[in-house]
Amino acid sequence: MAITLYAILPVLKNTYTGISGVDPSLLEAGRGLGMTEGQLLLRVQLPLAVPVIMAGIRTAAVLAVSLATLVALIGGGGLGKLIYSGINKVDNTEILVGAFLAAGLAIITDVVLGKVEQRLHWETSGGSKGGEG
Repeated sequence: MAITLYAILPVLKNTYTGISGVDPSLLEAGRGLGMTEGQLLLRVQLPLAVPVIMAGIRTAAVLAVSLATLVALIGGGGLGKLIYSGINKVDNTEILVGAFLAAGLAIITDVVLGKVEQRLHWETSGGSKGGEG
């Protein structure tokens, strides 16, 4: 619960930054086409804000993985338990295994969310599939 609450801030901040950073001339053009505020948000602002929003989600996910390793210090489990156990036993190998696994999980999380971001950006930018023009 605490990790989720901690991760909300980067997501909200980047969402606000992404939406408010859309060029006002694009919004004016949408209004000129007769779009409502809801349509502007869904069809103009959100698609253009996807990279910034996804950056916030990626940051929050990596922070969550990193913080999850610390829960061993308060009696939780996970990869942090392996690191903490290695510290207690003065076993550098166990510490390094836990640290590399935690870092690997954070990197994998970032890479997977990067692929999701690319896919979302492709779809929202009007990318076509099958070699169509």
